[in-house]
Amino acid sequence: MTDSTPVPFVAAMAPQGQSPPNIWVSLAPFALMILIFYVLVLMPMRRRQKKVQEFQNSLKVGDRVITTGGIHGQITRVSDLSVQLQIADKVRIDIARAAIGGYQGQEPVVPPDRGSM
Repeated sequence: MTDSTPVPFVAAMAPQGQSPPNIWVSLAPFALMILIFYVLVLMPMRRRQKKVQEFQNSLKVGDRVITTGGIHGQITRVSDLSVQLQIADKVRIDIARAAIGGYQGQEPVVPPDRGSM
């Protein structure tokens, strides 16, 4: 069944004389969503990233650390991008600074990756 309402009658039912809404009123919900996203997601991520960077820059020889892969060891050498860990007598490995998760016996500074499980 088709609608038999004539087109001029439908056009006459539309409100007359109203101006379109202000553009700022239309954009306010989007601006609010962006603000909430920034406060809830980006700020904590930046804070955590800064904390991890400070930790990795403060590594020094003699620190007992654990890697993000679970290897425990003592730092024997530190360079710009990597550190050398002694994991047993006469066993030393070179790993990236980013692979150091925290100090042994303390909470990890680098949060575990929850997405891989």
